[in-house]
Amino acid sequence: MTTPEPQPPAPQPPVPEYKDRVHRSAAGIAAGVLLLAIACWLGIDAIVAGEGSTPWRALAALLLVVPLVIAFTLRPAVYVGDDRLRIRNPFRIIVLPWGQIDALRSGYSNEALTKSGAKFQLWAIPVSLRARNKAARQEARRSGQGGAGFGGGGLGGGRAGLSGGRGAVPDGPVRAESDQVMDDLREVLEARRAEKPAQGEVAVRWAYEILAPAGAGAVLLAVLLAV
Repeated sequence: MTTPEPQPPAPQPPVPEYKDRVHRSAAGIAAGVLLLAIACWLGIDAIVAGEGSTPWRALAALLLVVPLVIAFTLRPAVYVGDDRLRIRNPFRIIVLPWGQIDALRSGYSNEALTKSGAKFQLWAIPVSLRARNKAARQEARRSGQGGAGFGGGGLGGGRAGLSGGRGAVPDGPVRAESDQVMDDLREVLEARRAEKPAQGEVAVRWAYEILAPAGAGAVLLAVLLAV
């Protein structure tokens, strides 16, 4: 009597891979598109209609200006993953494992501080003092309404209890958008900093794809202006 051959174990389903969350500045992107449109319009007009050395100067100026506009407006982004925070600033790309981040600080700018003492600015999450002041005023008004008259359990309480209504009061304190994003990043930092996959070394790479054409344009423009 023959014994049945053992069957190989069933293959395990692949673990799904999730894309990083990306934070970018909508205002910066809009400003970058507008500046690029103006620069290209003026530059191409000077190249086509200019005389003498004007077309070459316009070309050199475009070679200098376009990469810089892209670097400071369209390029900045913050990628939030389970294991690391990747910061794409105008001239550098910084990869910070969560285990290497000591704190995320918000002041006049948003910054990531590493355990070694290095500091990296989060260009893609700019601080708006106007938005902070607006959020503070909204929070003050909401706190005042909640404790006055019928705000606690009467008309105000019924209005706050409408699920999805236009007059619904949000849970928690009112925060500016950039401050809320930083709060979310701090939650991820606290949850992931001790995990083994979130350990590693800080990596910094210069953006030569921005620096090289901008430097060439600067040199060419200086030569043309000096001649």
